[in-house]
Amino acid sequence: MEETVFQSRSLVRRFGTFTAVDDLSMDLRKGDIFALVGQNGAGKTTLLKMICGLTPPTSGSLELFGSSGARGLERARGRIGSIIETPGFYPYLSASQNLEYYRIQRGIDDKNLVKEALHFVGLASGEKKFKSFSLGMKQRLGLALAILNDPDFLVLDEPINGLDPMGIREFREILLKLNHEKGTTILVSSHILGELSQIATRYGFISGGRLVECIAADELEKKCRAALQMEVDDSAKAAAVLRERLSLQQVRILDESRLQVSEEIDRPELAVKCLVEAGVMVSQVYRSGESLENYFINLIGGKKIA
Repeated sequence: MEETVFQSRSLVRRFGTFTAVDDLSMDLRKGDIFALVGQNGAGKTTLLKMICGLTPPTSGSLELFGSSGARGLERARGRIGSIIETPGFYPYLSASQNLEYYRIQRGIDDKNLVKEALHFVGLASGEKKFKSFSLGMKQRLGLALAILNDPDFLVLDEPINGLDPMGIREFREILLKLNHEKGTTILVSSHILGELSQIATRYGFISGGRLVECIAADELEKKCRAALQMEVDDSAKAAAVLRERLSLQQVRILDESRLQVSEEIDRPELAVKCLVEAGVMVSQVYRSGESLENYFINLIGGKKIA
C-alpha cells in the first residue's frame, strides 16, 4: 500500500470574512509530482503555507506522513523542504557560504549536505557572490536550500515564475531528477500549465479555495487527447468500415453525420481512403483536442483560450 505523504480533510482557512481555503480535502501519495493549478487568489499559496506550518488552519484537519496534532506535525515537517516565498540570501556571500549559514542556523550536523545540495542543482563550481547571480541561479539556490535537509516531501509555490525557457527547462530537469533518483514527493503550483504537463503525475484544480477536481495525469491526457473528427454522409457505416478495415477500436459516433477517431490520427488519409472506397462520402476531416489551459478554464466555467 502506498504511503500517504499529505492528507487534508475539510480544511478551511479564513482571514476575517474572506475564506481563502474552503472545505478542501485531498491526498498526496509517496512519489507523486502533484501539480496544484489555480488562478491568482484561488488559495494555492494559503494551502501550501498550512502544509508547511506557516499559517494555521481555521478548521478541518491535516496529516503529514500519517502524523497529526501539533507535536506530530512539527516532527513530520522536519521531512519537508519548501519554497513558499523568496528565501533571503546575503548578497556578498557565495552560494556555499549562504547555505552554510542556513545549515548552522537550522542545526543540520552534516556539513557535506551543503556540497551535495549545490551539486544537485548545478551550482557546485565557483564562488560567485549571490548579488551577481542570474534569476535562474537564484532560483536554483533557493531549491538547494529547500533540499538541504534531504527532504522526503518538497513544497514549491510558483518556482519558475520569471525564468526564461532555458531556466524553466533546467529547473524541470532538477525536479524530475529529485523525484526519480531520490523518490522525493513534490507538490508544485504554477501558472505555466504547459510546463506542469511535462512533469506532473497528478493534478489538483483549485478555484475559490475549493478543490474542483483531482485527476491522474494519464486520465487528463485521455480527456485532452487530440482526435480526428470526420463529417460523413453516414456515420454508422463509416464507423463500421473503420473498425473492420483498419481495426480501429476508439471510434465514437457523435451523431448521424459526425464521428470521432482517437487513434492512428497521424495518417488521416488512410482513413479517408478506406471510407471513400467503401462508398462513404467524406465532406470534412479535422483535428480536435483540448489544451491543459482550456481544460482548466472550462472546468471553472471560464472562457476558452483561442
